[in-house]
Amino acid sequence: MSTRLTAWVHGQVQGVGFRWWTRARALELGLTGYAKNQPDGRVLVVAQGPRESCAALLELLRGTSTPGTVDNVVWDWSEAAEPIQGFVER
Repeated sequence: MSTRLTAWVHGQVQGVGFRWWTRARALELGLTGYAKNQPDGRVLVVAQGPRESCAALLELLRGTSTPGTVDNVVWDWSEAAEPIQGFVER
């Protein structure tokens, strides 16, 4: 069974390569999904795959090696309801 991680990343995360970095990390972990800029300055990250891989991505998002500055990450776990192909920047 596949897990879905939905994470809202707060901070200075737009215009600094954050979505590209997130995509690269997600692909390394074998995840599918997307990273999308939000009008309020956050980045929405939706990732699907094994729970352990999603948890590893969450730890990377919360870490200190991201582009820009992450102030906070709010996340939610759910069952993957629909398949997502690849991992894209939106």
